[in-house]
Amino acid sequence: MGYIRAEDVLPEEVIDLIWQYVDGELVYIPRKGQKRCWGSVTGARDNLKLRNESIYTQYMKGISVQELAACYCLSEKSIQRIIRELKKSPPSESHILRALKGGK
Repeated sequence: MGYIRAEDVLPEEVIDLIWQYVDGELVYIPRKGQKRCWGSVTGARDNLKLRNESIYTQYMKGISVQELAACYCLSEKSIQRIIRELKKSPPSESHILRALKGGK
């Protein structure tokens, strides 16, 4: 994200008003409209979901937490958390098939 100078885009009156609240500080102005969820643009959220479903599927097939941690370069605690979360709401059959085809 690049910065733009306020003087280049805002009227002087608006800058004077902002100075009443912050002077010389960085201010983030969010986008107008609907906020996007983390990972929705890059696909990171979907990739992690597939990875986690693959971990759960392999665990259910008998692969140990220690082996999964080594395979995915995650801590055993992270693997246990993923398994615990997916036990609450296991992935659908189509997700499991996708994870098996594309997963480790």
